Amino acid sequence: HGYTILSTGGTRRTLEAAGVPVTGVDEFTGHPEVMGGRVKTLHPRIHGGILGLRDVHAEEARQHGIEWIDVVAVNLYPFEQTVTHPDGRPRDDVDLAEAVEQIDIGGPTMVRAAAKNHRHVTVLTRPADYPAVIAELEQGGIRPDTRRRLAVAAFRHTAAYDAVIAAWLARRAAADGSLEEGEALLPEEGALPLRRVQTCRYGENPHQRAAFYVEPGAGGRSMGRLRQHQGKQLSFNNLADLDAALRAVFEADDIDGPDAMPACVIVKHANPCGAAWHPRGPGRAFELALSADPVSAFGGIVAFNRPVDADTVRVVRRSRTFFEILAAPGFSDEALELLKPRARLRVMELPPDWAAARAQGVDVKRVQGGLLLQDPDQGPVAATEWRVASRARPDDEELGALRFAWAMVRHVKSNAIVLARAEEGGYVLNGVGAGQMSRVDSVRLALSKATRPVPGSVLASDAFFPFPDGPQAALDAGVRAMVQPGGSVKDEDVLAAIDAVGARMVFTGTRHFRH
Repeated sequence: HGYTILSTGGTRRTLEAAGVPVTGVDEFTGHPEVMGGRVKTLHPRIHGGILGLRDVHAEEARQHGIEWIDVVAVNLYPFEQTVTHPDGRPRDDVDLAEAVEQIDIGGPTMVRAAAKNHRHVTVLTRPADYPAVIAELEQGGIRPDTRRRLAVAAFRHTAAYDAVIAAWLARRAAADGSLEEGEALLPEEGALPLRRVQTCRYGENPHQRAAFYVEPGAGGRSMGRLRQHQGKQLSFNNLADLDAALRAVFEADDIDGPDAMPACVIVKHANPCGAAWHPRGPGRAFELALSADPVSAFGGIVAFNRPVDADTVRVVRRSRTFFEILAAPGFSDEALELLKPRARLRVMELPPDWAAARAQGVDVKRVQGGLLLQDPDQGPVAATEWRVASRARPDDEELGALRFAWAMVRHVKSNAIVLARAEEGGYVLNGVGAGQMSRVDSVRLALSKATRPVPGSVLASDAFFPFPDGPQAALDAGVRAMVQPGGSVKDEDVLAAIDAVGARMVFTGTRHFRH
């Protein structure tokens, strides 16, 4: 097409090896690469040729021997690939010096210059765009709307590139004490590094557009690492509910205590409607979780914290319940074969290191005109830090059930109440009261949803009881052990009701609102 190709370093050698005529940037500028190759393209003949306005600066360009550069194609240094594994996990074996050498300076500078002057210059940052641009060249020239579209992509590309660098450096600086952890997590200004991995058919509702993005280097518990074995593409709601299910089911591994065991959680509309931990394995945990609310479980998301074998699949199939997703950290070959006839079921496999990994980054909630960012509400249930506030103390079985209930209530929309029971050496939900505007109504809802006897069940509340009415309703139904944060001005009145019948109440000192 009559273009002279300018290039540096490795790209130049690759083109020459392919027999493509190319002029080195050092030849074009008359200045060698310096500082060990750190300075190659930062020269007026390069940037004047990119930034110059053809209808304004032509004479000045002639005076200084500057030729116009009409197309800029740049692939930035692979910083992200240097500091993360291919599946997005951060690499721990990269030192600062190695990472810094992969921070591109000249490339982003040329990209931004070309994008700024897109009225005259075409900028390419993605090889996927090359064919369309070549096709337009063959048809006589690159259209102005194409240059504008590519300029938008270029600024987004360099912004995302810088965001990855800033996030990685902030984590390193926080780790060595150079930066306060709070400032690393919640900076005065900044951008979240995001990469779109899926365009959803629609959002929460059919009239909404949506896409799924991952954060490079977000840690081992990243939804972008899941492998789909069968079923349709996950929808926006599938992804949200699956995330809720995975957060809840791995409480069984995160718990600070003796209760880590196989677990199953069933989620519907972001709330657990069934959950169980059971020492016999995931199959029995599933049976108990389903029995907690079989009606609500229809169309739900089923998550396990242990690999699924053929016997577990047979248990799921016997339930004859439709589920949207089955997720677990591994499936046996026989299990996958048994699942194939359920073509509508999405089967999602987690990487085997999921339980030991941790999510990094912040939780984000949009408000009009801005974002709310916060630490994720995660970490083990620290039962060793609880305080028995009642005169009577819970026994070991009650304490185990209280730990389970407290692990689950943090995943229920506020105001949240859950009932749970110790059963067969494990634990099972026995009623969920989610999203009520008064706490006593959440208690009443949880009691009404119980599928097992309420006497012998324990209760967890995600926040303190503002009045004794909620605990009294539970006591009247037969509950005799409860866990809550404490801290209400009415705590003494609540404890008076508890002590009047010899019940047990534990204060955690930690609230778990979820909105």
